[in-house]
This record gives sequence, structure tokens and C-alpha cells, in this order.
Amino acid sequence: MDASTLLPAPPARPAPAVDGRRARRDATVRLAAGTALWGALLLVTWWWAADGGLRDLGGWAGGLTSVGRWSGLTASLLLLVQVLLMARVAVLEQAFGQDRLARVHRWVGFTSFDLLLVHLVTIVWGYAAGEVGQVPATTWDLVVHYPAVLLATAATLALVAVVVTSVRAARRRLRYESWHLVHLYGYLGAGLALPHQLWTGQQFLASPARTVFWWGAWAAAAAAVLVWRIALPLRRSLRHRLVVTSVVREDTDVVSVYLTGHDLAGLGAEAGQFLGFRFLDGPGWTRNHPYSLSAAPDGRSLRISVRTEGDGGQRLLRLRPGTRALVEGPHGRLSARARTRPGVVLIGAGVGVTPLRALAEALPYAPGEAVLLHRHRGRPLFAAEFTVLARERGLRVVDLPGSRRAEGSWLGPGTPPVDDTRALRLLVPDIADRDVFVCGPRAWAADVHRAATAAGVPAERLHLEDFGA
Repeated sequence: MDASTLLPAPPARPAPAVDGRRARRDATVRLAAGTALWGALLLVTWWWAADGGLRDLGGWAGGLTSVGRWSGLTASLLLLVQVLLMARVAVLEQAFGQDRLARVHRWVGFTSFDLLLVHLVTIVWGYAAGEVGQVPATTWDLVVHYPAVLLATAATLALVAVVVTSVRAARRRLRYESWHLVHLYGYLGAGLALPHQLWTGQQFLASPARTVFWWGAWAAAAAAVLVWRIALPLRRSLRHRLVVTSVVREDTDVVSVYLTGHDLAGLGAEAGQFLGFRFLDGPGWTRNHPYSLSAAPDGRSLRISVRTEGDGGQRLLRLRPGTRALVEGPHGRLSARARTRPGVVLIGAGVGVTPLRALAEALPYAPGEAVLLHRHRGRPLFAAEFTVLARERGLRVVDLPGSRRAEGSWLGPGTPPVDDTRALRLLVPDIADRDVFVCGPRAWAADVHRAATAAGVPAERLHLEDFGA
């Protein structure tokens, strides 16, 4: 269907009622997680104040040291929050979604690092009695003679590497594999920071309550990594024994990989989610690649569809039937779990339509209740499959061909000369009453987000998954 025709949706028949219990549970988890974070920050600050932190601000050297202690404690707490956010803890992933967790992780990470810098500067300056000229000698004395400060210095260097490579300008220049490897240094930094806090942090051991709090926080972070990033993926890989059955070119730059395994229904994957794959096909198999499912899981097989650019995509082209795969996940909230309304709009660009293709197959809906807005260059991906879904399920497909018509717009050049928000309302007049699922490049997805928000879609019904531009 051409977007310029702006055909109205056919009359809809009642669809199965949407079960909103999971969405309500997820909202409760989000509220509890936010409350726990702010409560922990307030608790740490209250303990600092109770130890005379506010009183010490009255003097120059004592004030510097006091600020250094507070910033160090807060930076440590936020560092542990970072670890928990990206440990793939299921209850958090289901409630927030991986993209939202990544955004919070980024904000928490840069805040933690800024506070770490404040801690380093103020604590050394305070120990130097507020004298700038004494800072170099004091720094040397702290590193050489104070317990675990040398380890803390190494931890800082590891965290610097993570932060520098996480800046968007640097991130765009790095291969995903390189960035992911450097990012693992964050775990090293967190581990090396523990002895410093334990041996020299007065507030860590000042009372049984504080000791229990900090040991509990460190233990929770360590357990989350060991369980969700190591033990569970290994268990799932051994249990489900995934193997490649075939590799099919979908387009000149897109390939689909079909896999089968044992008891795939027990994997718990849903349409719209993604998994991390490591294919055991030779050197480099340790690199984990996140790929979305492009077909609804049926309990017997899985299908992923990936662009062939880059090392990961080219590697998929060379896979042979029978190749074993290790799996991590499933991840992501771009699934039926997030649905709250009978009507849905699926908006995808390029290979970003992959998880939406699976959703269009799996979601229950009556004719007219599901609309796909498909931005693409050249031949649309999965065109024949969407045609079948349109004929058999009543999916309404709107093709939006061509490159983006302008920077800051999610539309193609063949669309009517109206702004992005007006175009959404013309294409889907009742969009504000629907759930909207979006997947595509980061900048493009942000444009869709702005237009959908302006069109009246509430934040809780706008479900977005993006990938690096």
C-alpha cells in the first residue's frame, strides 16, 4: 500500500481482550526499583551527614575531605547500580526493557564517573590540608602507603577506559566487538574498588547496619552477574542445544539464519525479543551478538535476520548447517508483554522491521487493529510474508519507500507534504488510542518517538527499540 493514498482502516472486529496484568506488574517493579534507588542514595547521604559530613563543610580542608567522602560513597553506590542494570536480571528487563535500561545505565554511569572524579580531587586536596602545592606529594603517599589505594587507582583507569569508549563519538568509531570487550572492564573496575572501600572507608564499617547494607549491595551485584550473565546462559545453552539448520539470503544485504534445538518452548522467547548468540564456528566464537527474532517462536525453531555488513553479518553468511550456538536471553520488552490496548501500530525502518515481523505474526488482533508503517530503501524486507499476514490476519501494511526526506524526519520522500506528526495522524487517525512499537536506527527512532508523543501517544504505550546509527 502506498502511503500517499492514505486509505482508511477497514472496520475492525472485536479482538481478544488484552491481558494487562503483566503490564501492571511491570509498572509496580519500575516504581519499586526507582524507590529503592532513591532510598539508597538518601540513606547513604543521611549516614554521611550523621557522621558530621555537614558540620565538616564549615572548614576548607575538612570540607574538601567531607565532600570527597560523600562523592566517593555515592559513586560507589551508583557503580553497583550500573552493574545491576546491565546484568540481564529478568525482572528488571521485563519491567524496563533493554533499551530503557541501557539509557538509565548510561545516565547512571556518567553520573557515577563524574562523582568519582570529584572524589579523587577533593579527597586528595583535603588530605593535603587544602594546599594545592602539597597535592602531588599527598597523591604519592596515598597510593604507596594507604591500603588498597593502588587497586583503586587501577579500578579508576579501567572505568576511564569504559567511559571514554562510551562517548557517542568514540562509540561510533569502534566495532561492536571491541566496544563490548572494553565495556567488560567495568566489572574489573567494580571488583578492584571493593578492597579500597572495605579497608579505608570509615562509613563502610561504622555500624552493623552500614556493613550489612554495603556487603549486601556488593553481594547482590556480584550474584546478578554470576547468575544472569554466566550461569543461566550456560544452563540454557546446554539444555536447548541450538544448531543452525539453514542460512538464507533475504536481500542483497540481509541474511536469515534458521535454528532448531531441544525444548525451545522452554526457552521462553517471545516475538519481538532478541537473544545473544555465539556461533561455535571457529576463532572469535566468544563474541556475543544480539539478534532479534524475525519470526514468532513456535517451540521447534527460531529465525533471526541480520544485515550482512560488518564482521558479524559476514560471519553469518559462512555458517554451515549443524553449527552449534550458545545463547543468552531472551531479552527485550518489545513484545506482547508491553501491550495494553487492542489496537497496535508497528513502525520499522530497514532491518529494524525484523522484530515487528515476528510481532505481526504472534499478536492477536482483528482486521484493522494492527497497522505496519514500513520505512525502507529498495525492495521491502519480508514483503511476501507481510502480504500473507495482510490477507490472512487483516494486517494493514503501509509502505514508506525511499531515504529519509529530511534530517529530523522519519518519513520518506513519497509521503504527503505534511509534518511528521500530522502524517502519523493521517496514516493512523486513532494512534493515540493504540500501543506503538518502534524499531530502527537510533536517530530515526528518536524522530518517530517525538512525532508519536506529539500525536498524543502516552509514554507508557510507546515501546521503542533502537540500534546505533
